[in-house]
Amino acid sequence: MNVRNAEDYGKVAVLMGGDSHEREVSLRSGTAIYEALLSKGIDAHTFDPAKQPISELSTKHFDRAFIALHGKHGEDGVIQGALEMMSIPYSGSGILASAIGMDKVRSKLIWQALDLPVIPGVAVEPETNFKVPDAEKIILHLGKNLMVKPSSEGSSIGMTVCHDAEQLVTAVETAREFSERVLVETLLSGPEYTVTILQDQYFPSIRIEPKREFYDYEAKYSDAGTEYFCPSGLDEELEKHLGEVSLKAFKAIGCIGWGRVDFMHDAVSDKYLLIEINTVPGMTETSLVPKSALSKGISFADLVMTILDSSFIAQGLKA
Repeated sequence: MNVRNAEDYGKVAVLMGGDSHEREVSLRSGTAIYEALLSKGIDAHTFDPAKQPISELSTKHFDRAFIALHGKHGEDGVIQGALEMMSIPYSGSGILASAIGMDKVRSKLIWQALDLPVIPGVAVEPETNFKVPDAEKIILHLGKNLMVKPSSEGSSIGMTVCHDAEQLVTAVETAREFSERVLVETLLSGPEYTVTILQDQYFPSIRIEPKREFYDYEAKYSDAGTEYFCPSGLDEELEKHLGEVSLKAFKAIGCIGWGRVDFMHDAVSDKYLLIEINTVPGMTETSLVPKSALSKGISFADLVMTILDSSFIAQGLKA
């Protein structure tokens, strides 16, 4: 996929760490990316915005940035805006797409407007004094088995499964510790699927089967019992369907370069419903994008180089 010489990329900053709740995962992603870039002869350097002023990217004359910052200030348009102010090209999606993609409620509204399949849910707004009567109304609408999540967090942080009104009130309070706006959705039994997008192409889906109640933070990064299947076991027609929906969801948000789109299977309707989009997916040893790329014969280092190539795509910058 890559046709450029190492010199064409100049001095590259791998942005990693940061100050979000996903800092440790970001450090792991960034380290793997940094080592892959070095193996390809790239003049790569690690850069942790939590440890050094972001202005040093300009004063130290970096030519471009590979964003490996997960969560707030990395995946939500903040770092993208700072890089554009310094005229430094960067990997992945731009400011607006990053901000919308990080907001589960906003991205879901866009998908609904385009008739893309989404999980039934409601938003609990910041100004709502959420009490048991409010919870009971939601249960009447969505059922008693619910998933509660912060609207603007990743890695399943702050997510809770609940089954009655009092649990729902507590779950909303927990989610509000991470995001002012909260999303409450019908709990589906799964399984969960994810589709990688790279250079406007979709890759084979991965089926995820955690041993825990749901695919939470521990299941993603610590639980060796979580199983991943690629190929996922879907037939050719369903693979094509998930891929096409993923591309539509990706482009609807305005994403470019790379990303990952997550689905949940609804056993009742036998439909595959959108969960969320990830504009800076994990790139650790257990991450899903590298697994999917490998199924297409793309090594981790070649995958990293292809993602870095997205820094040459116009984002309001001259790359």
